[in-house]
Amino acid sequence: MDTFFSFYVLPALLILLKSVALIVVLLIFVAYVLYADRKIWAAVQLRRGPNVVGPWGTLQAFADLLKFVFKEPVIPSGANKGVFLLAPLVSAVLAISAWAVIPVNEGWAIANINVGILYVFAISSLEVYGVIMGGWASNSKYPFLGALRSAAQMVSYEVSIGFVIVTVLLTVGSLNLSDIVLAQQDGLGTRLGLPNTFLDWHWLSLFPMFIVFFISALAETNRPPFDLVEAESELVAGHMVEYSSTPFLLFFLGEYVAVVLMCALATILFLGGWLPPFNFAPFTWVPGLIWFVLKVCLVFFMFSMVKA
Repeated sequence: MDTFFSFYVLPALLILLKSVALIVVLLIFVAYVLYADRKIWAAVQLRRGPNVVGPWGTLQAFADLLKFVFKEPVIPSGANKGVFLLAPLVSAVLAISAWAVIPVNEGWAIANINVGILYVFAISSLEVYGVIMGGWASNSKYPFLGALRSAAQMVSYEVSIGFVIVTVLLTVGSLNLSDIVLAQQDGLGTRLGLPNTFLDWHWLSLFPMFIVFFISALAETNRPPFDLVEAESELVAGHMVEYSSTPFLLFFLGEYVAVVLMCALATILFLGGWLPPFNFAPFTWVPGLIWFVLKVCLVFFMFSMVKA
C-alpha cells in the first residue's frame, strides 16, 4: 500500500498541485498583461486607458471578468448548442495545456519531457479546431467566414514557425526546451572570445529566424497587423461574433494565453530563457524566474507596440 501511494498517488497529487498553481499564476499574469496592453495602447494614442477600478486601474481586468461571468450567455436559436459551448472551452484548455512543458526556471516545468518543443507545436496546431467549431456551431455565415479565415491564417503561419523551430533544433541538437536554454550559455559571443553575455543567445546568431518567428507569432495569435480574423469593418468579431458572457471570455482568455505562450517561446528559443544577460554579479544574484518574466514582458511590449 505504501509503495502504491509513493509511486502513483503522491506523484499524481504533486502534478495536480503544480497544475493548479500554474493555472492560477498564469491567469493572474494574463490579467495584468491585458491591463498593460490597454495602457500601452492608450499611451501611444495619448489617452489615459483604464484608470478607475483599483489603483491606477490595476483591477480593471478583474472587473471585466466579473462583468462577463454575471452576464447571461445568449445562444442563437439555430446553433448547435453542445458544440457552441464546447468550442471556447477547447480553445482555452488547449492554450493553457501548452504551458505544461514551459520551463520558467531551471527545473521548473510541470513535465520536462524530451520532446517539449514538439508538444507545444502540436498543441498550438490543435487550437484551430476551437475556432472552426465556434464558427460552424453558430449557424451563421459571418462567424463561419471568420472561422475559415482564421483557420487559413493560423495553419499558414504554423509552417514558418515550424521552419524556425527546426533551425533552432539543428543548432542545439535537442527537442527539450531546457536544453535549448542551457545551450545558449555558450554561443556566438563566447566563440568570438567575448565574456558570457546576452550576445551568446540565439537572437544574434539566428537573428533572421528571430524576426521570422516574431512576425509569424503575430499572425498565429491574430494580433495586428494580422488581425484580419476579427475584421472589425466587415465581420465585427470574426468567429466570436455570436458569443457573449462566459463563452466569449473563454475565447478571449485563450487568445491572450496563446499570446503570452508565444512570448515565452521567443524567450526560450532566442533570448536565453531564465539566463541573466551578464554572467557575473549582481546579475547572477537575481533569480532565473525574474529574468524569464522580464524577457516575456519585453517581447509582449514589442507585440503591443506593433498593435499600437
